[in-house]
Amino acid sequence: MLIARLIADPATLESALDTASAALDAKGWPVAEAAMLDFCGDVLEISLAEGDPAAVRQILSDAFAPSDLLVSAGPIEVPHLFVSDMDSTMIGQECIDELADFAGLKERIAAITERAMQGELDFESALKERVGLLKDLPESAIAQCLAERITPMPGARVLVETLNARGCHTVLVTGGFHSFADPVAEMLGFSRVVGNVLGVADGRLTGALAAAIVDSSVKKQTLKGEMERLGPNARSLAMGDGANDIPMIEAADYGISYYAKPKARAASDGWIERGDLTSVLKLFDIPRSDWAK
Repeated sequence: MLIARLIADPATLESALDTASAALDAKGWPVAEAAMLDFCGDVLEISLAEGDPAAVRQILSDAFAPSDLLVSAGPIEVPHLFVSDMDSTMIGQECIDELADFAGLKERIAAITERAMQGELDFESALKERVGLLKDLPESAIAQCLAERITPMPGARVLVETLNARGCHTVLVTGGFHSFADPVAEMLGFSRVVGNVLGVADGRLTGALAAAIVDSSVKKQTLKGEMERLGPNARSLAMGDGANDIPMIEAADYGISYYAKPKARAASDGWIERGDLTSVLKLFDIPRSDWAK
């Protein structure tokens, strides 16, 4: 049984469902049931007795775009673990790009960041190159950057705090830096932070990292380690936007990409590309009355 939940333009919902149903029928995967979730009238749930999840996602994407979507091979349950990327997922910026602006290097570093997030560059070497370019930048630029440039994505705090209230363990795991991630986690309500550490000496960045690198493998291992602690019946949700997030997205029970790069989107069980982060709460059938204020 496949279950798909999606949020799309209500004005075209009926015609889009007809289009999707015809395409699914042609594959031999007829829709068993399609109905709006009762309490939340903008979420459509579609059930199929069988089907290839990736192909079903593509059919639904084509019919309903833009949409917020989740496709699951079993019941969709509120997760016990939420592991999320930070930059361009929980916040609207890439921290290293904004920090680079204080060194007059934003355009150069942002170009490297974009290629790394697209999966065109090795993450570790790209990170070391960018950090190296920041050598001798005053440490005070970090606090200034946080205060002036870094803003949460719409719905981020509501998402995290609502999941916390449901007993979900929330972890912010980033290829960025603790200098940014720790304050962001406190602002949004994350219980744990995993990130990189910028080297600092005599009040200036050294151009190196001061601890082991957090890359895609560490992100995945963070998710797996937390799941081992929670036990075999736990369900996990992972979110991100770039190639570095793909392993943890694939390892999670529910992998959702947020306005993501193509490779990350293709690897996901679903995506947010229409609404804000509160769409995740809708897809998991959490009533608005239970959302954090």
